[in-house]
Amino acid sequence: MKLVALLSGGIDSPVASYIMSQRGADILLLHMDNGIYADKKEIDKVKKLAKKLSEITGKEFPLYIADHERNQTLIKEKTDHKFQCVLCKRTMMHVAREFAKEHGCEGIVMGDSLGQVASQTLKNIMSETVDLDFPVVRPFIGMDKMEIINIARRIGTYDISIIQTAGCGIVPLKPITAATPDDVRKLQSKIDFETMVKESAASARLIHQ
Repeated sequence: MKLVALLSGGIDSPVASYIMSQRGADILLLHMDNGIYADKKEIDKVKKLAKKLSEITGKEFPLYIADHERNQTLIKEKTDHKFQCVLCKRTMMHVAREFAKEHGCEGIVMGDSLGQVASQTLKNIMSETVDLDFPVVRPFIGMDKMEIINIARRIGTYDISIIQTAGCGIVPLKPITAATPDDVRKLQSKIDFETMVKESAASARLIHQ
């Protein structure tokens, strides 16, 4: 089994990658680079997380980084800004799907925990995933934050994940928490979504083997 894991610099996604690796999966890590909307330290963090995952498992965790700044800009300029997080996540999953197909992966690993943040409400998860038509593995969907933190501490990723950064600079003040599939389809139609996704997936470059 070969999976692509969307890796942020946070606590959840590296632990989700570790869990699925322990289940026997070969994991390719894909970080979506927010460019001007992100702290430059984020890239350093994901490199350290990839290295730590390799150290603790004895397995390779190739790290790829794909451009996401233009995607974020188009979403903000052409759609309703309160849907930024939902459409961002939706875009990342479609990019991950294209990347997965190119690299022979059978599914996408996400660090989602139900209700933890605005993009992870049940309605938003449904709206982010609708029409994806590709397996998504969410090993933490029913876990609370402390359970995930405890695993992160045990495996040694926690101290890296909590290195302070400025966070995402394009998050809306009041993100939508109850998007519908019709909402996202209508807003997505305002962007050349397919081209945007393909160009972003094609930009993925191997950073760490």
